[in-house]
Amino acid sequence: MAGLAVASGAYLAMRRTQQQAADLRLWTFAKPHADAYLKMLPDFLRKHPNKRVDIQVVAGEAVTSRLQAAFWSNLDVPDLVEVEISWAGSFFRGRLESIGFRDLTERIHQSGLWQRVVQARFAPYSTRGRIFGIPHDVHPVMLAYRRDLVERLRIDVDRLRTWDEFAEVGRRVTVPSKRFMMELPPSGISSLEVMLFQRGGGYFDANGRCIMDNEIAVETLKYYVPLVAGKYRIGTDLGGGQIFTRALEDGYYLFMVAPDWRTKVIEQDVPKVGGRMALMPLPAFYPGGRRTSTWGGTMIGITKRCADPDLAWELIMHLYFNKEALADQFRNTNILPPARDMWDHPAYDEPRPFWSNQPLGRLYARLAPDTPPQYTSPYIGLAKAKLTEALIACVQYYDRYGARGFDGFVQQQLKRSADEVRRQMRRNPYLDETA
Repeated sequence: MAGLAVASGAYLAMRRTQQQAADLRLWTFAKPHADAYLKMLPDFLRKHPNKRVDIQVVAGEAVTSRLQAAFWSNLDVPDLVEVEISWAGSFFRGRLESIGFRDLTERIHQSGLWQRVVQARFAPYSTRGRIFGIPHDVHPVMLAYRRDLVERLRIDVDRLRTWDEFAEVGRRVTVPSKRFMMELPPSGISSLEVMLFQRGGGYFDANGRCIMDNEIAVETLKYYVPLVAGKYRIGTDLGGGQIFTRALEDGYYLFMVAPDWRTKVIEQDVPKVGGRMALMPLPAFYPGGRRTSTWGGTMIGITKRCADPDLAWELIMHLYFNKEALADQFRNTNILPPARDMWDHPAYDEPRPFWSNQPLGRLYARLAPDTPPQYTSPYIGLAKAKLTEALIACVQYYDRYGARGFDGFVQQQLKRSADEVRRQMRRNPYLDETA
């Protein structure tokens, strides 16, 4: 036991020495991000030859739990951290001065980032008017579709300008045993969220108040459920992985929701459909309405434990706003950077053979300025879980009873879900500051 104690102590001491040897330590949950940053790092270090930067991949939700523990214990806190958009709100609980990230609001305005970046992308990383994260992306949403099958069915995508027009065509071409107009999950909220944000709704407003049972939310859920339930549904979901690959290859789905990052997933997972895929804007909910939304995102923040925030800020500027490097990164990931002045690079106009030679980057860049904001809260995880419960209950109701009494049932389920979120929020001793 004594030997083990000595060995453990030596290991921890060595690990701490290694960590202290780095001038900046960055955590990211995404290996592709880390790979890209390692390629960009030598140029940064040439400007700072006496500095060392350590980039670590911390898997998935471990970023949240491990970082929260580090903040509480004041140990093993990195200098910079990338946080996925769904988890960001969990770090904004309590008083502003208690948040473990540095307030970047003044730096953002003084540096001109506020004017350069799609401003809606700051919303998920802000609380009480202060900004704690820099957006890595925009993630505008389009519809990806099997161009060959759509043309064979004589569907004119230019006429699918509204969701009503889309649904009308969908009811004509959907054959449940063979083909669905669209991949739409009846028990998952990914596509429902896309529609909710598209209509200007969300879980919380800019002041942190829960709005997931307001009129926009009710109307969106009322619209969505008949698309995935009942006799005339036009969408379903079989799952991901090999099942999705087979479904897309076989033409079981004609259309699917596609934020920029998902186009790369489709390219990698379903290479057989290359050259037969294409992209179009989302249908609007009313003529002239918004034709995009957002799905996913990442922020980078500087922790209060960072001893050299100026150097950390300079690293962020290098990794997130390096025009040439981001163009190469876009070619590898299809992820549009958040700053508008990056989009005039030729990389965004290059035709993509997989996507029927469409200029994928330009299509997303045209829609990106209209990307809607999504406001966060420490209670975002609970809100998502409660919306999922409401969706499942409404789908089951509609499958059983159809439209009879459905409107009232939707209102009831959303109010029940939102009231539970509000009940938990009222337990927050800093309610006057966070909601």
